[in-house]
Amino acid sequence: MGMLSIPRVTRTLILLNVAVFLLQHAGSGQIEEHFALYPLGEDFRIWQLFSYAFLHSGYPHIFFNMFALYMFGGALEHFLGAKRFTWFYFVSVLTAGLSQLVMTFIEGSNEPTIGASGGVFGLLLGFAMFFPRERIMLLFPPIPMPAWLFVTAYGLIELVLGATSTQPGVAHFAHLGGMLGGYLTILWWRRGGRSGARRA
Repeated sequence: MGMLSIPRVTRTLILLNVAVFLLQHAGSGQIEEHFALYPLGEDFRIWQLFSYAFLHSGYPHIFFNMFALYMFGGALEHFLGAKRFTWFYFVSVLTAGLSQLVMTFIEGSNEPTIGASGGVFGLLLGFAMFFPRERIMLLFPPIPMPAWLFVTAYGLIELVLGATSTQPGVAHFAHLGGMLGGYLTILWWRRGGRSGARRA
């Protein structure tokens, strides 16, 4: 699938993330200073609840996030339509950011957070709910499994890693917050009598 065949919003998000990443790593840290998500305090600004999702720490970080955005975002945008997909993604980004603020407050941390993973985990949750039987092939190990099982297992792993602080430097509860945002959005749509999919 070429870049031009990726749905419009997914393609725009990928291009924006890559453009910001290049600017971020060509500069001297000023972008992170203003747009990373800082814990509540004098460095926190309200726009950081969204802007942090366009910053990344290195090439592996942005590659895996953009690959997941490409894989799952494209399918969800085709299913939901551009407007609902945009809403779904940024609600996930917001709830991931709010979850991270709660955790940094509890932990007394002053470390900022960056990365699109919160939005991506919301997309993973949405994919599993709308396409539960779709097969997903793992990279390591290369084992196919249904989407619902993959995302359930991934969520449990994130919960264990976050609760045990096994993998410091990774915002596991932001990932779970993104999944929560995706779930609540779908629940809201379904309680309103709609599947979430666009109408013809």
